[in-house]
Amino acid sequence: MAAREARVGPRAGAAELPVTKVAAADVPSSPRHGGDLRIVLGPATTGVASGFMGTGTLAAGERIREHYHPYSDEFVYVVQGALEVTTDGADVHRVTAGEALLIPRMTRHKMLNNGRVPAFVVFHSCPLAPRPELGHVDTEDPDGA
Repeated sequence: MAAREARVGPRAGAAELPVTKVAAADVPSSPRHGGDLRIVLGPATTGVASGFMGTGTLAAGERIREHYHPYSDEFVYVVQGALEVTTDGADVHRVTAGEALLIPRMTRHKMLNNGRVPAFVVFHSCPLAPRPELGHVDTEDPDGA
């Protein structure tokens, strides 16, 4: 193996995080908030501390309960299907395949797949909260009350 050369250019002096490839199928699902959510690139899989990226699949009729992020903006891109995203309890945004939605920090939001096919999304949140338990605040009980 060749010796690593000194880095020059824009990454000179940057933190030494390696380029990392992660398969979504290799990351455990987190169904706690609804849907099949997977944090594909984040602190646990790459060591990155600036944000995280994941995928989500919501079956027809499935939803993600209302919550907000005190520290992070959330970027959602719909790859397949469509979602109805309700923000701050009143504003409804229909987001279809090929469209993206920015949800600013502190904005309450919930997502519903009211279509007939699964919705598949890619999402990114940044910056990270100081501690993981501070990054997500549920505003709706698991039973939807």
